[in-house]
Amino acid sequence: MKFIPITASAGITGFESPASDYLQLPLSLDALLIEHPSATFIGKADGHSMQGVGIFNGDILIVDRHIQAKNRDVIVANLNGEFICKIIDTQNRMLLSANKKFQDVPITTHDQFTIEGVVIRSIRCHRPSHLLEQNT
Repeated sequence: MKFIPITASAGITGFESPASDYLQLPLSLDALLIEHPSATFIGKADGHSMQGVGIFNGDILIVDRHIQAKNRDVIVANLNGEFICKIIDTQNRMLLSANKKFQDVPITTHDQFTIEGVVIRSIRCHRPSHLLEQNT
């Protein structure tokens, strides 16, 4: 992978080609984003409840199953058969939304609840990709 350092600011009228000065990186993008490859999966955010932590509808989530979830981590969980992305409040047994328009969800003894992994990264896609579309 080639790294091209680009610095730009508002009002720029012209600049030297950044491709003229590139560095060869010894790492792959996978190595930069994924710490535990065999325990990591990728999901796609659906909804608006996590905007307060920078996760928007359609973002790609990198979820690590190896990491133990701590209080206030952003997690992907299975709650009563539905996959959700929320902030875990372990002290109060709650799933917190990061958008005030959405209610927090208590985890009761009647719920089937499992943490599927901790969200370690999110990636915003600025252009649609056919690779990320689901076949329905």
